[in-house]
Amino acid sequence: MINTLLLPELREMLASGDEQGLREFASAIHPARAAEFMEGLSPQEAWDVLQASDSAKQAEVFGFLPDSMKVEILETVNPAETSPLVADLPADDRVDLISDVHPDVVEEMLPLLPAAERRETLRLMEFPEGTAGSVMTTEVARLGENLTVHQALEEIARQSEDLETVYYNYIVDEDNRLRGLISARQLVTHFGKPDTRISELMQRDIVTVQATDDQETVAAKVASFDFIAIPVVDEQQHLLGIITHDDIIDVLREEATEDAHMAAAVDPLDDSYLETHWFTLAWKRGIWIGILFLAALLTALALQNYEAEFQKVSWLVLFIPLVISSGGNSGSQSATLVITAMTHGDVKLSDWWRVIRRELAMGLCLGSSLAAAGYICAVILLKGFAPEDASGQPIFEVPTFAEVLVIPITLVMVVICGTLCGGTLPMVFRRLGLDPALMSNPFVAGIIDIAGIVIYMNVAVIMLDSLS
Repeated sequence: MINTLLLPELREMLASGDEQGLREFASAIHPARAAEFMEGLSPQEAWDVLQASDSAKQAEVFGFLPDSMKVEILETVNPAETSPLVADLPADDRVDLISDVHPDVVEEMLPLLPAAERRETLRLMEFPEGTAGSVMTTEVARLGENLTVHQALEEIARQSEDLETVYYNYIVDEDNRLRGLISARQLVTHFGKPDTRISELMQRDIVTVQATDDQETVAAKVASFDFIAIPVVDEQQHLLGIITHDDIIDVLREEATEDAHMAAAVDPLDDSYLETHWFTLAWKRGIWIGILFLAALLTALALQNYEAEFQKVSWLVLFIPLVISSGGNSGSQSATLVITAMTHGDVKLSDWWRVIRRELAMGLCLGSSLAAAGYICAVILLKGFAPEDASGQPIFEVPTFAEVLVIPITLVMVVICGTLCGGTLPMVFRRLGLDPALMSNPFVAGIIDIAGIVIYMNVAVIMLDSLS
């Protein structure tokens, strides 16, 4: 939330050219708070505030600004002025930011970056979006195997100015192949034995990820092992960089947001809800609304095929919402549970038979409970509250107790169908290489609507014919 009391003061300092006041503002509070106070400024005003700080503080405050403001600053301010700031950003943050900036600005800015940062940026930009390589940082502590504890601490102190974290320090050979890991805690613990070689202390069995691994898989691995960072290597075990916990948090938030959008049948947004243009928002929602509309049309066509049966036994119409909603709701529950379990790694494709058995048992349990309640409600409704015409005669022939069994039998079958579809379809999508979240609640409900009508009417036709 913007601090409305400080915002006028910032503007007053900008108007009066009070560089000392702006410098004190940036240095006196946490960079995240400073960025929060600056959200109400224009991009040019925010840039003027940053200019009053030293380069290190600029990069820190700039990193906490909203993504949209950072992009606007780079697109409105002369690249010759902003390029030093961009060069000071962590490599992964730099690449993420540049990917959102207009290509013409990027083309003008890249040659202005120092050669090392430019090469690093271009290399990271080659990794596809959503992979480990696209979110890693190459600023990592590298130590030789033959260093002592004392030498390692000195080396870390020398490198630390350019590093994002020094808690994990990676031991590499002459060819930059990853050989082991030693934590800062281990080095401090053995400070009293400065001549001990780190090769005697390092952990050799290291969990790594490939640069081409999906970022969601990487996040799950980091969460599983409670890592602060995880090394990224190539096929020859060359150390390329690390992915730190703050990047993992961003990945988890991004994936959770994407899954939430897809679960609601919305094409995932590239920007925040308020920053997305209304036409883009309408398009991303409209595509799936149209698909769901076609699914609903198929439900109507399925109903049309049984028009004759409805005319002969009109009371069946009363329970269509009950039948299809029971199946759709149970299917949506199963889909949500299985998709979540797959996301957390609790369910794998090899568990398909266990999922089927579990959802079959759940369908029988839930279906039987709903069937009992549905039968009682149907009897009360049809026997006690049957609608009558003006002459006091029932509008339809009141069914017998045996005929009302159509409702509970259908409910059991539809709920079982719903749980099985909701539990297995996400796994089918994963097997096909698609995101299981595509099999979202609206889609499962749409499939079960059609299946529910077909089951309902076939049960009704078979039972009522056999009882007549």
